[in-house]
Amino acid sequence: MVRTYDKHPSSAYFARLASVALVLGASVACESGGVGDPCTPEDEFFDNFSGFDIGEVNVESRSFQCETRVCLVNKFQGRVSCPYGTRGTPPDPESTIAHDRPCEVPGFGGYVTVPVEPQRTERRPEVAVYCSCRCAGADPNARYCECPSGFECTEIVSPRSSTDTGQAQLAGSYCVRNNSDVEVTEISSEICQIPSNLNAPSEGDLTCGSPPDPVN
Repeated sequence: MVRTYDKHPSSAYFARLASVALVLGASVACESGGVGDPCTPEDEFFDNFSGFDIGEVNVESRSFQCETRVCLVNKFQGRVSCPYGTRGTPPDPESTIAHDRPCEVPGFGGYVTVPVEPQRTERRPEVAVYCSCRCAGADPNARYCECPSGFECTEIVSPRSSTDTGQAQLAGSYCVRNNSDVEVTEISSEICQIPSNLNAPSEGDLTCGSPPDPVN
């Protein structure tokens, strides 16, 4: 599935997005840059965003964080800012998440209000979410980039899928990390998990970083 960023937003959405631009300009400008630089998709600045699906490709074509203006999400689960997932705040009693830790909304503070699936350990953000650029496409008049070392030009947005979402101009190939564009069925189902005993984690625990503190 390909999901592009224009979603017929409301006036409230634009007001929030303007705030996102100010926060990003003030707090993460040092992280902007070329292909492979980290980026946080703008969806994550909303507390009711439940995260991306592992079978999804998302092209954010007007990213404030990337010099390329493209923040690419390629077969990634959850939220970049929430590696262990959350049941939401307050917790959703129907969520299957085993822990009660919250996730914060990046830049603005406050907690994510909906359940979010944990990240897959094989598709952490450094593998699946980063600044990219379009390197090939059907339009002979479009401007395309050259992929740097460590990246390969791969078609991940087909003309048909982009037409279905009303974003045909985003169809084509993008720079992705070498050998990272695998079939979803090849991705391990192992997820980031908080160990039951944080004081004595076993080998391999906490591979996704320190978990957030509980809600007071």
